[in-house]
Amino acid sequence: MSNKAVVSLTTGAEDLEKVTVAFLVAVGAAETGRETMMFLTQEAVRLALPGQLTGVGCPGCPSLDSLAERYLAAGGRYFVCPICVDARGLDASVLIDGAELNGTIPLWNWIGESGATSFSY
Repeated sequence: MSNKAVVSLTTGAEDLEKVTVAFLVAVGAAETGRETMMFLTQEAVRLALPGQLTGVGCPGCPSLDSLAERYLAAGGRYFVCPICVDARGLDASVLIDGAELNGTIPLWNWIGESGATSFSY
């Protein structure tokens, strides 16, 4: 059984509650010792820019910035879709800590032969 987790996220600031749920799952995986990768595509690529992981998705939910801090502290990483970044005219040179521009082939290489548990939001 694999000890890796992939959380694929397509949603950004337009649905902070969905983003929060994705981060809760990713934080849970990372904090329990799984190698964890968030694959950010579509509008979620904006979350990899400085200052974008802010806000609270629902009453009683932890803030996105606190979840992002926990995720990074637990060793979580982000692959940010380069096609999606280019399509939105974003500057990939200023990605947040733990984030790197990588598409599907690097993601499959990271998953490797053992596979990974995956979640999609």
